[in-house]
Amino acid sequence: MAGFRSLARQVRDPRCDLALRRYSLRKCLERFAPYGHRATWDHLCARHSIDPEDRAPDPARLTAALDELEDARAVWLAYELEFAERRRREKHDGLRRPGSFDDWHRRTWGGNGVARCEDPAVHPSASLGEVLRRLIAGLETGPGAACPVCAERGIVWRHDLSSAPWSGPVCLGCGIVVPPPVLTREALARAKRALLRDRGTGMGLASVA
Repeated sequence: MAGFRSLARQVRDPRCDLALRRYSLRKCLERFAPYGHRATWDHLCARHSIDPEDRAPDPARLTAALDELEDARAVWLAYELEFAERRRREKHDGLRRPGSFDDWHRRTWGGNGVARCEDPAVHPSASLGEVLRRLIAGLETGPGAACPVCAERGIVWRHDLSSAPWSGPVCLGCGIVVPPPVLTREALARAKRALLRDRGTGMGLASVA
């Protein structure tokens, strides 16, 4: 199975036909897709004016999309190296992180779904790298009252997510499933109360937004 870097070389290789280069970019998303595969593809197509169904897109647009993806991957890999080193030091000192942080990070190791978007068509407008920098800043500075990506305080707890952990806080501003460790207990409680209000009034997520 080809790795991310091998696939990236194929995307840039002018000797490959455009269909293969497009396919290789899609395969890159199986190795690294911060919003999830479908949402990350939708994001890259929107930002780089690629028709999602075009089998032979402009090669310059493909490489620009790959550049953005590689920048984000570099940001996340650097964070994971730092995280792993920090955990080694903490374990040596007998310190443990809260269980929710460990559980969340274990599920997102490698960066897949680190800022998962429940609706593939609703995702942050900033570049992938910038979104991950904001998310990492939120993880490193400690819990806050708002989404670390878009600063939206409107967050609703969902029990019908399409992938594990199957429930969690969803930002109504940018659409990501917000990592619980970046939110205060008060913010998480507010998200759950918002869910209860929605159920009581028969409103859906779109109506709240």
